[in-house]
Amino acid sequence: MPHVSVTIAGRHYRMACDEGQEEHLMRLARDIDTRILDLRGAFGEIGDQRLVVMAAITIADELAEARARIRALESDIESQRDARASAIARIESSEEEVARTIEEVAERIERLTAELTPREKGNIGMG
Repeated sequence: MPHVSVTIAGRHYRMACDEGQEEHLMRLARDIDTRILDLRGAFGEIGDQRLVVMAAITIADELAEARARIRALESDIESQRDARASAIARIESSEEEVARTIEEVAERIERLTAELTPREKGNIGMG
């Protein structure tokens, strides 16, 4: 298992991670370090532990917001799926109705053709 050395709030930590996750872990550590430095700049020297807790709460808040957005997007996707299924059902119903109408019209044309064909032959013979 690979190990990575990271620095957070001026302290060095050696951490294990999965193979191929080294750079990802280092980016996460840099993000946390940057957050702590930003908080230190905003609030001054209020203690490392408080800064770490504030950074953790900030990250937890962002995570909660991201989860809420994900739930909203999943709900929107589900609504769109339902609307799509409803639209498909309406289209299929319309297609069936059009097909029935075409069949009815074809039958009427055939009947009319059958009715007209003997008359035309009879009219030709009389002329």
